[in-house]
Amino acid sequence: MSYNEDTSKKYGWEPSWFGANNFGPELDQKVIKFQKELGITADGLVGPSTFRRVFSHREANIDDYQPAGENIVYNGNFFPIKWDKVILWDETGGLKSNKGTYWDYSGRSPRDVTMFVNHWDVCLSSKSCSDVLNRRGISVHFCIDNDGTIYQLADMQHGCWHAGNHTINGNSVGVEISNAYYLKYQDWYAARFGPRPIVTDAKVHGTTLETHLDFYPVQIEALKALWEAVANACDIPLEAPMKNGELDTGVNSDVSSGKFEGFVNHYNITNRKIDCAGLDLVKLLNEVKAD
Repeated sequence: MSYNEDTSKKYGWEPSWFGANNFGPELDQKVIKFQKELGITADGLVGPSTFRRVFSHREANIDDYQPAGENIVYNGNFFPIKWDKVILWDETGGLKSNKGTYWDYSGRSPRDVTMFVNHWDVCLSSKSCSDVLNRRGISVHFCIDNDGTIYQLADMQHGCWHAGNHTINGNSVGVEISNAYYLKYQDWYAARFGPRPIVTDAKVHGTTLETHLDFYPVQIEALKALWEAVANACDIPLEAPMKNGELDTGVNSDVSSGKFEGFVNHYNITNRKIDCAGLDLVKLLNEVKAD
């Protein structure tokens, strides 16, 4: 195996990143051209330094490389998603997690993602959520807006700060689903998107919560599509934390320690959180499996 084939396997890049069809002389010349343009040693070898630079260049211009159809991005590579409204950070109208709000793992081997964490944003829109996160110096990989639009704010290679737990931030992907939670916002929603469903009996950490706003059906369908795409990209099992044969609606020790592999709600990590109360992970994940 050649040096470039070896680093391709290690870091997850492909000859197409440099505009080549396969490994060999064509790729070597393309790499040399790229290296010369950046003023680094032009040896045609994609070592750690060259990989970091091509990753950053690709990340900054991700929409220029996107294949046909809708996709999400993991370690600079595209993975298809069965949803027709997906906007990447570099696309027109995209949202972006600012540098310094996440662990930047550019130029490293693919991050070992084992968990997906669901949040509600307690904001009126994904744009508002993105603004709040950046002002607070934290981040998330995805947002789902009121109309079901999925925004990817950062490559899943990066460790976003969304879970309040360093271990879980390091091995998870997170989504903020737009939902302002409180019933006082129902009139605002009704005037723009129609009234939201209501949750009346959700129980978290052994306590029944106050009646609150639920997700729109289109958001749930978008979420299921995102789960499936992320599971395929990162090889995460479509499983939820269980207790006595039912969905665990409290802190789960395997989740909070980072040992669990699958899909969780934020309340499974800490008793300081109640999102996403009422989201039936078991039922919805079974629907994804059936699909």
